[in-house]
Amino acid sequence: MDLNQQIEIPLSKTKIFFLFWGALAFVICGIFFILEPETWLSHKYQNIGLIRGVGIAAVSFFGLCLIYISKKLFNTAPGLIIDQYGIIDNSNATSVGLIEWKDISGIQVINISGTKILMLLTPVPQKYIDRAKSRIAKSAMKLNHKMYGSPIHIISNSLKIKFNDLEAIVAEELEKRS
Repeated sequence: MDLNQQIEIPLSKTKIFFLFWGALAFVICGIFFILEPETWLSHKYQNIGLIRGVGIAAVSFFGLCLIYISKKLFNTAPGLIIDQYGIIDNSNATSVGLIEWKDISGIQVINISGTKILMLLTPVPQKYIDRAKSRIAKSAMKLNHKMYGSPIHIISNSLKIKFNDLEAIVAEELEKRS
C-alpha cells in the first residue's frame, strides 16, 4: 500500500447486532434477579441480597453496553481508519481519536477470555488516557495500562475483519512508518 493511501475497515453491523441481543439478554436476566431473587435460590446460592446485587450489577453494566452498542448500530463512520498519520479507532468505548504513528512503539496480542486484543504499545500512555471521553473510559484505559502495559487496544469484535488480518495490516503499516 502507498504510504499516503488510507485503509478503512467498516463496523460489522452483524457482529454488533449479536452483541446487542447478548447485552439485552443480560439486562433482562438482571431485571429478573432484582425483581424475583428468590426464584434463583439454590443450595449453593441462598443469599437473596447477593442475587439482587448481581442483578443490579448486570443491569448497570450491560445497560451501559446496550446504550453504546445501540449507538454503534446506527453509526456510519468506519470502525478503523489507518492512514499516513496513524490509526483512528472508532470501534470501542475507549476510542480516543487519532493514535499517531510516532506514538506507537510496537504491538502486542493478548488473549482475555478467548478474545484476542491488539494492544498498541506507546511511550506516552498518559497522552491517550487524558483524551478519554468519560471517567469510565479513562478508568478502563488506566486499568489496561496497569495490567497489560498499554491503555490503547483494538478489538476486532465489532469490525468487519478477522483478527489475524487486522494484526497483519497494523504490523505492516507500523513497519513502513518505523
